[in-house]
Amino acid sequence: MIGTGIGAALVAFVITVVITKIEIPILRRKAGQNIREEGLQSHYSKAGTPSMGGISIIAGTLVASLCAGIFAKATDAMEFKYLLLILLVFLGFGLVGFLDDHLKVIKKQNEGLKVKPKFALQILTCLIFAVLFRIVSGQGSLVYIPGFDLWADFGIMYIPFIVFALLAMTNAVNLTDGLDGLAAGVTAQVSVAFAIAGIIFSAGSRGNMAETMPEILFFFALCGGCLGFLVFNKNPAKVFMGDTGSLALGGGVAAAAIAMKLELLLLIIGMLYVIEALSVVLQVGYFKLTHGKRIFKMAPIHHHFEMCGMKETAVVKMFWAFTALCSILGVLILALGV
Repeated sequence: MIGTGIGAALVAFVITVVITKIEIPILRRKAGQNIREEGLQSHYSKAGTPSMGGISIIAGTLVASLCAGIFAKATDAMEFKYLLLILLVFLGFGLVGFLDDHLKVIKKQNEGLKVKPKFALQILTCLIFAVLFRIVSGQGSLVYIPGFDLWADFGIMYIPFIVFALLAMTNAVNLTDGLDGLAAGVTAQVSVAFAIAGIIFSAGSRGNMAETMPEILFFFALCGGCLGFLVFNKNPAKVFMGDTGSLALGGGVAAAAIAMKLELLLLIIGMLYVIEALSVVLQVGYFKLTHGKRIFKMAPIHHHFEMCGMKETAVVKMFWAFTALCSILGVLILALGV
């Protein structure tokens, strides 16, 4: 299984690097990024950098996952339906992001996809996954509690819970994508951590290798795709992933964690995503309550550190290090409780 996973990562890495190399000059002509006037002055130099580069991550991850999945399926080692469900969400959110990017960077409509239709499409994608997964999953509405080796039955609240988890994580990753290499580097680490967590979980008395392998292979492939994109996305970025990439990453990570029955680990391994989203919620809420006051100099929180004088590269490295610690913590909590 580990060999197949590493193979998926390598295939995704190569495909993503090749496609990104090809797409950069094409996107440069058609999809130059607009920088908000109210944004940081240090980011003005990024104007014109091609966006929508997440297409390559999606392509690399999709092909590698399917190839690895078909190979594993041929050995009767996995439930292929779970992989298809994860990829459905991955592509679904990627499509929503693509529509938004298309309007913003190609049609030059600053608002992109309007809030209501964008939210409606996200909700629809979440509902389709939640209902289908509830139907095909042998464990129904049960949610595993890491560290305690317990299962909680969410009953009729299971589908709303899954929809909320998917929606929250997808938009949290979208908010994290604000500095060169940040979202790609963080998601690569999160993917490795969940792949390891899946291996540990499937080896435990409560795990099921056939049901867990699709998620493990997807996470390996997603890691390879993110690392391949990082080749061109590290500072100074030659291309941005755009909402096409960030929404797909968030949807894929959340869907795979949910299918693995380790969705609660998202709060630990994906803690940086959570902090980024909370910083925006707190900033907006406090601003409205106090009629103009702010908690942070700018939100999401990565911009706060920049405005405090830290270099962009330093903030990214700090957040990568924080994610590494959270990943280790999450895997240890799971391992000690299985």
